[in-house]
Amino acid sequence: MTLAHAVAQTGNGFLSPTGVEIAFLLVGIATLAAAVLTVTTRQLVHAALWLVVALGGLAVEYLLLTAEFIAWVQVLIYVGSVVVLLLFGLMLTKAPIGRSADADSGNRPAALVVAATSAAALVWVVVDAFRATWIDLDGPSQGSTRVSGEILFRHWVLPFEALSVLLLAALVGAIVLSRKNSQDREGKS
Repeated sequence: MTLAHAVAQTGNGFLSPTGVEIAFLLVGIATLAAAVLTVTTRQLVHAALWLVVALGGLAVEYLLLTAEFIAWVQVLIYVGSVVVLLLFGLMLTKAPIGRSADADSGNRPAALVVAATSAAALVWVVVDAFRATWIDLDGPSQGSTRVSGEILFRHWVLPFEALSVLLLAALVGAIVLSRKNSQDREGKS
């Protein structure tokens, strides 16, 4: 059996992508662009808004992968809660709205090297970890609520709770900083 015959029997191949695959690629490019704008913009509020676009793009990617539960968790937890918490923290600490010289340390080349090295290491680790992993297509779908819940509560409970404590600490820290600044201004007047 030739390669062309095998591809013809399986349907779509590398050179004939489906509409879902094309949509996945286009949304991925838009999400990557939003992520790059998140870390390169010099205005904190704009960075938070680009983060909303990037996290929303990830939710669309999950929908395209038929992982509806994970997509809605992405929208509710990350787009809803984390970004609102970030904007709330920015407002409470009275961070500058416009361009800020404090937002740029001048270490862009070093940051680019660290980011590229980290990305290469993450890609290598993921590829190495899942190289021999096969998905059982006859079992329950991988994005279903049941499978996702079992994996989350069996393997990821501690990191999930650590993240919630970290977010709570960030909120409490923002409140403490905002009260400290208002008390300093009252003492000076």
